[in-house]
Amino acid sequence: MTTDNWHNELKGLEKQVGYEFRNPRLLQAALTHSSYVNESDQAVAHNERLEFLGDSVVGLFFSKELFNRFSACREGELTHMRAGLVSGVALAERAREIGLDRYLRLGKGEEGQGGRQRLTLLANAFEAFIGAVFLDGGFEAAQKVLEDISESVWDGVRYNERSKDNKSLLQELTQQRFKTRPEYNLLATHGPEHKKCFEVSVTLPDGTTLTAQGSTLKQAEQIAAGKALELLA
Repeated sequence: MTTDNWHNELKGLEKQVGYEFRNPRLLQAALTHSSYVNESDQAVAHNERLEFLGDSVVGLFFSKELFNRFSACREGELTHMRAGLVSGVALAERAREIGLDRYLRLGKGEEGQGGRQRLTLLANAFEAFIGAVFLDGGFEAAQKVLEDISESVWDGVRYNERSKDNKSLLQELTQQRFKTRPEYNLLATHGPEHKKCFEVSVTLPDGTTLTAQGSTLKQAEQIAAGKALELLA
């Protein structure tokens, strides 16, 4: 597809999501992977900075929605639900639903390796796209786009949150993000037999370690995993 044809095709994406860009270059950058830029002799922008911005916008949107929709849920429960909604798997699915994969500009090498279907690449492109909407039209515009795209996800949120504990959610998240599991260690026990306090650590694949205490080993591990989920969300 030529560059001119690609620019014309992007009108279809704008129609799909119900938002027309005032600055089309933002949309073009959001859908341009660094591999394309590396192989191009054109001075074009890629989507990594927009991805950074969009990550925060997406997180804020889902935090706000969860806060408003689930007024009876505690902080830990909201954190669990948000972790699922902003996971790479979930955002890649949102990207596919609006056909974002069809509009990506990839380098030949990335294209040949199946990059158009890679979860991480799609999730990053989705965040970049939302970052572009935010820069072009502000948070209200980004919120409206996210509301429309995410309308179908809410029915299953409470069920998914109730059916999985902190450790299970953390394991899923680290498998998606780092391709490996967190490690738990018992650091110490304090107090008399009838009132013991267990201190544990959880170490994430990137080396980050968090600690927590609980009246049982299982409880302490769940609390530590909850802290890790909040950090990664």
